[in-house]
Formats: sequence, structure tokens, C-alpha cells
Amino acid sequence: MEFKRTPDECFKDLPDYPFEANYQQVADGEGGELRMHYVDEGPADGEVVLLMHGQPSWSYLYRKMIPLFVQSGYRVIAPDLIGFGKSDKPTERSSYTYANHVAWVKSLLESIDLRNITLFCQDWGGLIGLRVAAENADRFARIVASNTGLPDAKGVEAENFVEASKPMHAYYESLAVPANALEMGMAMAGDTSGMGFMHWVKYCGESAGFSPQAVLTMSTGGALSEGEQRAYGAPFPDESFLAGGRQFPSLVPIMPDNAAITANRAAWAVFEQWDKPFLTAFSDSDPVTKGGHVRFQESVPGAQGQPHVTIKDAGHFLQEQAPEELAAVTMKLIADNPL
Repeated sequence: MEFKRTPDECFKDLPDYPFEANYQQVADGEGGELRMHYVDEGPADGEVVLLMHGQPSWSYLYRKMIPLFVQSGYRVIAPDLIGFGKSDKPTERSSYTYANHVAWVKSLLESIDLRNITLFCQDWGGLIGLRVAAENADRFARIVASNTGLPDAKGVEAENFVEASKPMHAYYESLAVPANALEMGMAMAGDTSGMGFMHWVKYCGESAGFSPQAVLTMSTGGALSEGEQRAYGAPFPDESFLAGGRQFPSLVPIMPDNAAITANRAAWAVFEQWDKPFLTAFSDSDPVTKGGHVRFQESVPGAQGQPHVTIKDAGHFLQEQAPEELAAVTMKLIADNPL
């Protein structure tokens, strides 16, 4: 598998990111290896909190939360997904599959032998992290799901997958390619079809104006400093590093004919029997995952009776806007549910 590695100098002098780099080789699935970066902070014998980011962010998203966990005695692991942050970046979009991402994270956890994990996951960190947890349940003790989901075409019979997907494919093809993040956001906000997410897929996959730092800036209400914006763009010095960032939205199994539906349904079968603590902490202002908490709360036994929270006045990347509250509710879940 061909890949690129972002030069170290791109990550110099990033605000509030003093963490030492750690690397682990993971099999690329084609006979080679990729280098995966992860933050590993706090005492080696502390309970493990695994922080999983999504797209188009990286472990920098957790820079405000990591010290809060460490100060309370936890060991924090915050990986950069392959294609993001300081991890290697395969150059072909076809190298990025949902199954590959699950395998890469699983390999990392096995290599550094993480156990009794408390998972905090957001965006694709949830789509991947929840699959990893369902397929390796013995390694996980607790889960906090935040602005994420596990799509599985619920209610659609397998024999109808192709037919049910046709209007969704047609709608995607009918959309104009957004020129920039602002235009994409406006198109998504104004879409009343129930398929507004398609504008995001179109923007990331086809727009010449795709910019991770612009996405993070827009999604946080312009609250990021110039240095923080630079940090979100740092992993991607030019277009050749962006294959993973562009491909991710196309992998979301929102269409029933997506190859990941079967595996996601198997994961849901696990979670419908999951009696370990499971907490939702969704924001109140995220148009992408709004309402996604309901199925977790209703379907996961371990979610019953938990003090689920709604993070006020926060958007999709709520780690930027409510890091203290997110860390606090996660640590309370751990304290209230000791091993």
C-alpha cells in the first residue's frame, strides 16, 4: 500500500499540544505496514480512557480533555486514525475502507494490550470505535458515545437493499459540488429532503475547495484561533495527503447497499445485549447527528438508567466547545461504575 508521511516540521509549535509522539506499526492488509500515531499520557497503571476522533480532525481535537483525565490519574490513549494527524496516509482513496479502519484500530489496541477501556468516541471515532468494541468486547469496560452513530439500514430487509438505495444514489448525483465549506454548510442546512448529509459527502469527495481547517472553523462558530486553524490543517500539507479525509464520508453506511451494513448489524446485535455502562453525551446543535442518541438509550441495556447528558450550545465538534463537561461526565461514569 503506497502512503505518504507528513513531515515532522508541519507539527512544530502547535498551540496546546505538548504531547510526546508514540508510534505503532499496523498491518496494511496488503502485506505491508503503516505507522500509526497515538498520544499516551498519564500513569502506565492508570485506568485507560481511549479517545477516538473522527473526520477531518485528529488527536489535536482532544488537547483540552487529555490533561483533565491525566490530572485525575487516568492513562489517556488518543490515536490518530490512519490517514489523519501524524499517522501514515495511504495515497489511494480505495485503500480506506470501513473494515480497514476497524482492523487498524484493533491492531493498535492489541499491540499495546489495552484492557478495561473506557471509550469516548465522536463522529467516525464512534463508527469505528463502536465496531471495535462490539468485536472485542472483553477489552472494553464502559462507553461514552458523543455525536456519533452506527448506521445499519434499520428497518430495511436485505433483499431490498439495492432497490432502497437507488433514489439515494440518484439524489447524490443530482447535487451540485459545493465550492467551499460555507457553501456546503448552507446547502446542508437548507436541505429538507432528509438526505442533507449527501452535501457533506459531495463536498469532501469532489470539491476542489475541501479544507479540514475550514470545516473545523465553520463547525465551531469561528472560535478557533489562527494557530488552532493551522493545527487542523497541519497533517495535510497538500492535496496528496487528503485521500483519507476525502473518502471517509463516502464510507458512512447511510445507503442500504453499503458493504458495511452486515458488519454494523452484527455490532448492533452485540450492543442489544451490552450490559456494561453506556452513556450518551450529544450536543444540542449538531445537524449531522441530531437524535442519534435515542437508539442507543432505547436499545443498549447498559444505557438504561444512566445519567445521559445534552451538551448545551455546542455543535458537531463539541470537544472544542465543552471539553471540561465532557471529561467530567466521562470520569463520573467511571467513578460510578468501578471495575
